[in-house]
Amino acid sequence: MSAANNKFSLGSGSFNFTRSTFWMVLCYGFFINLNNFGMDQNYIQRYHTASSEKQASKSVWLCVAIYVPASLLFFIIGTALFAYYQVHPGMIDPVKLKAAAERLTSGASAQQVTGMAAQLQPADYGDKVLPHFMVTKIPTGLLGLIVSAILSAAMSTISSGMNASATVFTVDIIKKYFRPQLDGRQYLRTLYVSTIVFGMAGLCTGLAMIGSKSVLDTWWELSGIFAGGMLGLFLLGLISRGTRNREALTAVIIGITVILWMTFSARLPLRYAFLRNPLHTNMIIVIGTLTIFLTGLLLTYTKRKNQQIRIAG
Repeated sequence: MSAANNKFSLGSGSFNFTRSTFWMVLCYGFFINLNNFGMDQNYIQRYHTASSEKQASKSVWLCVAIYVPASLLFFIIGTALFAYYQVHPGMIDPVKLKAAAERLTSGASAQQVTGMAAQLQPADYGDKVLPHFMVTKIPTGLLGLIVSAILSAAMSTISSGMNASATVFTVDIIKKYFRPQLDGRQYLRTLYVSTIVFGMAGLCTGLAMIGSKSVLDTWWELSGIFAGGMLGLFLLGLISRGTRNREALTAVIIGITVILWMTFSARLPLRYAFLRNPLHTNMIIVIGTLTIFLTGLLLTYTKRKNQQIRIAG
């Protein structure tokens, strides 16, 4: 049943980057993980706990080795749930009704909710299937262990993000540009306040995402938007030793312009449809990164050539 519905397929093999084909997902996965393992503070702060560079390298490759089977496990869970509710289609009705009720106003009638539920597609309620299955089908004791594991994983991820954001803000912005004379106590106080502020900002962002069609798709899109510029600049500085501030700044401005266009051009009126981004939103990190990196290389090469011509002349 799952095979008949292409649940074991890796996606279309066509080089079409306007939808979720195999090659589009591969490009996105490569660049987003290059960002994660190469420059994400959540990962970097863990590298620093290693006793040596060799140990840090081992931890990276171990993470890479575990990443594939762990991701496969999540896909298997989703496929198993799909097969289960295909065999028991009536059990998915409460999920559809809940999703439909959230889309309508609080005063909607039962008939309106039922009519809306009948029109929903699997993508409209997919995020609610696993929680519904856990609550209705998993025994209470086992459910408690699963919820505890989920909360533990969530807390470790959230705390890492709060710590990383507060550390970067305090060390790389406040202490470097505004208050370099901070003593130990002032430094810690600034770090604590920054942690609280970033925690509240994350909480507000999470609340704002309630009701999103797909939290995972939204997260992937936002990650690509915000990571593209940083990753492009990081690769430019790492690979091109001859690039200076002027070339890097020009490349970043051009890259951010491209990222903004790809992000917001879909909202343009129909008469400006020819200006819309034709690619899938997950390609933003790919195009944004390459724009900054290649533009920086081109500007550096041009500057070097001009210098050689002046010297030769």
